[in-house]
Amino acid sequence: MTELTALPTGSPVEDHGYRPAPEGLRGNMIFSADGAAAFAGRAGPLSCPADFQLLLALRAYADVVLVGAGTARAENYGPARLRPEHREQRRGLGLGEQPPPIAVVSQSGRLPESIFGSPTAPILVTSERGARENRETRCEVVTAGEDTVDIGAAVSQLRQQGMTRVLCEGGPTLLDELVAADLVDELCVTLAPRLAGCQPVGSGTPAGLTSPISLRLGHVLVNPDGYLFLKYVRESAG
Repeated sequence: MTELTALPTGSPVEDHGYRPAPEGLRGNMIFSADGAAAFAGRAGPLSCPADFQLLLALRAYADVVLVGAGTARAENYGPARLRPEHREQRRGLGLGEQPPPIAVVSQSGRLPESIFGSPTAPILVTSERGARENRETRCEVVTAGEDTVDIGAAVSQLRQQGMTRVLCEGGPTLLDELVAADLVDELCVTLAPRLAGCQPVGSGTPAGLTSPISLRLGHVLVNPDGYLFLKYVRESAG
């Protein structure tokens, strides 16, 4: 049985079972205690300093950060940046000095202006039609699917380019698509001690799964602020 580990004050969450990232796709999400993935359209109001520190660390362990366009715009995404301790950890994992690129899944190609301005250019993941209609020239473009994005093909293309450790930061619609495509190998969940009420986010459709996909609980951590940090892995994982 997995035990709950109480973290001492000041103990970094990421030092407890998150390194290295798995080969495959790792999701990272935060939810309120009553199940909301955001408040007023953003995940930020649910977060805490420890959760934000974990987000930065998980990026340092990844080859690419995958995010939906709605989340990127709502959260005003910028380029991934590494703190000195995370840069050192990234070097130790053999991932190099540069932060991972942000790959935004967008049919329209509308990326937030804040995501530009770094030597590590963002990646636009879009469909063939989206690529024809999009005039953004400041990012690399990955096309998958004719009229809509084929997320399975997109992830496959990222892996073919050597980005085998994919970190998905949501939002819920993108995570739903990845689950439906059976691409999620690990899910990191922060459970916030907050009540958010009904907070509609995303516009996903029923996944069409014949049965739920089983996960194994890897660990449960709790920090002094009452946040729970859970890591789930695929049943087939070691």
